[in-house]
Amino acid sequence: MKKRILVVDDEKNLRILYKEELKEDGYDVQVADSAETAFKILDKQEFDAIVLDVQMPGMNGLEAMGHMLHKNRKQAIILNTAYSQFKDDFESWSADAYVVKSSDLSELKEKLRELVG
Repeated sequence: MKKRILVVDDEKNLRILYKEELKEDGYDVQVADSAETAFKILDKQEFDAIVLDVQMPGMNGLEAMGHMLHKNRKQAIILNTAYSQFKDDFESWSADAYVVKSSDLSELKEKLRELVG
């Protein structure tokens, strides 16, 4: 059975890239453009992992992660951001992994393999 991944990012091009790249690796991938959209999806479906951008309009990824973990602690959460300084923020410590955004998705893919197979 395919592992299910939810990618939450406000950048459309990144959502497209991540979805295509992760589908090629055999994952069932859904995307959301905001935390609010992600919550609606999570109300209906469960995922093995969530790849979550930190800097988004509206609710940021750290706040969203708190809500997601409160509702369901089973899924892995990977914070994915262009800003490495969030790695030292104690709020990010609840995440299963922290990946700095790059056009090379090898680190993200490696973390997903480690966390969900």
